[in-house]
Amino acid sequence: MKTSLKIFLLAGLAIWLCQCGPEKQNALKIEARDTTITKSVAFSELFMDSLDLAKFIARTPMHDSLAARLTSFYNRRNYQYAWFFPNGIADYVFTFLGMQNQYLYYSGDSTIYLPGLQARIDSLAEVRDIHPGDSLIRQTELLLTYQFFRYAYFAYAGDRRVNQGDLGWFIPRKKLDLAPFLDSLVANKGKRVEQYEPVNRQYRLLRTHLLRYYGIRNANRWDSIPPAKKALRKGESAGVVPEVRKRLMLLGFEAGSEPDSLEAVTPALLEAVAQFKQQHGLASDNTLDREFFDAINVPITKRIQQILINMERIRWMPDQPDKDYLLVNIPEFRLHAYENGKLAFQMDVVVGSAAHHTVVFQNVVSQVVFSPYWNVPPGIMKNEILPAIARDPNYLARNRMEWHGTSVRQKPGPGNSLGRAKFLFPNSYNIYLHDTPAKRLFKETRRAFSHGCIRVSDAKKLAEFLLRKDSTWTAEKIEAAMESGKEKVVRLKKEEQVQVVIGYFTAWVDKDGKLNFRNDVYGHDQKMIGRYFAGKPAMAKTPE
Repeated sequence: MKTSLKIFLLAGLAIWLCQCGPEKQNALKIEARDTTITKSVAFSELFMDSLDLAKFIARTPMHDSLAARLTSFYNRRNYQYAWFFPNGIADYVFTFLGMQNQYLYYSGDSTIYLPGLQARIDSLAEVRDIHPGDSLIRQTELLLTYQFFRYAYFAYAGDRRVNQGDLGWFIPRKKLDLAPFLDSLVANKGKRVEQYEPVNRQYRLLRTHLLRYYGIRNANRWDSIPPAKKALRKGESAGVVPEVRKRLMLLGFEAGSEPDSLEAVTPALLEAVAQFKQQHGLASDNTLDREFFDAINVPITKRIQQILINMERIRWMPDQPDKDYLLVNIPEFRLHAYENGKLAFQMDVVVGSAAHHTVVFQNVVSQVVFSPYWNVPPGIMKNEILPAIARDPNYLARNRMEWHGTSVRQKPGPGNSLGRAKFLFPNSYNIYLHDTPAKRLFKETRRAFSHGCIRVSDAKKLAEFLLRKDSTWTAEKIEAAMESGKEKVVRLKKEEQVQVVIGYFTAWVDKDGKLNFRNDVYGHDQKMIGRYFAGKPAMAKTPE
């Protein structure tokens, strides 16, 4: 083995040991050898001896989990070659290398780079008579499989240096099985990778925009555009308008085909401004105000970091399910309801304030409560209710509250803090979805006002969605229960319970393919920057 390759493999072992803790504790089971596969029914007519793999594993530094993956992969194939055919190297070798090089480029992480592998492939690219006993062929075959599993683990499992709990994220990481990915790549000869790539669809969409943003950064200067002295509207003119138009066009917003020197605010420009503001969660208008300039002046490198951070979060998530579920995106202040995996509707929400974060986790909605009591949480009881009672002995009566044991609860009906319905999912954070009488807050652009629970703008619509499989709950009956002023608990049957995910994504691609950004309302992005980019080389300027 060449010295440079051996040094890299030793270094790679140390990194692999640091980043695969869960696999270290739960050793992968080695699959049995499938001896029914013979040359007459094999994918490739080339076979190796099982001792060849055993020797490769013995002399190549690797964690037990990687050794188990290699052994299982070749056991399932009865040791037929995966990357070579009698007449030459497989075309999908270059598909894999392209995927790997793209990952090395956009991630800025050269940890998995394997010196010498590309040179081996180049030297074998024109060989048309492959002999399985050739040591160069055999070694390259095994190195390709070894490298594929390393690449896939780093590219799809998420960075193990990032502790989710430290970042306020309590959705369990997805369990990643890399074997079907490699089996599919080989069986499909590198075609239609997006159909079996082990990652949420949102990851691929963000990756496409990430590469576009790298292209923008590499080909353009990104100077700050000085804000106009006052907010600009239709028909007004200012010297900064040409730069604004150019920046919007650069980012993919159709700002019109006017001359570059035109300083007037045209209808086309206003339409682009409105679209930009919508995709950045700003006020829903087309005014070139300070908020607009702040957003358009965010450095392109910061946006690239923001995309990478959210791609990392999405790597923790399971594939997008094809069933009913609710997704609340905290920085977006929106709830998205999915039916059979397809977006059914969306609604605005109010989430926890900066002082009372809404926790990032998942569970299932198991109960709908109409005309609910509000049982005052201990923290609010201590910090708000008891001091209010001390100041005003009539506080409870005026707010339709009553003592309930040693605590206080608010009666159902008008003015109840939970509105006319609440939606419960078991959790230790005392967080749930609920209606609210404070509808005015939904007019705000940034809606972080609650004590941690999530207020929904259309409780009736949500109740109808959750109970639609129960024919006894018609729209009229739901409305009556919400107006009754008498608490009614509806427990959903297990098969009718709907998963709810409380997520935190500050960059994503919407249903129309548009890239969206939002503010880091809880500072989670900032914490991740310190963890995710620590020790990584600077982001590449050009792909390999």
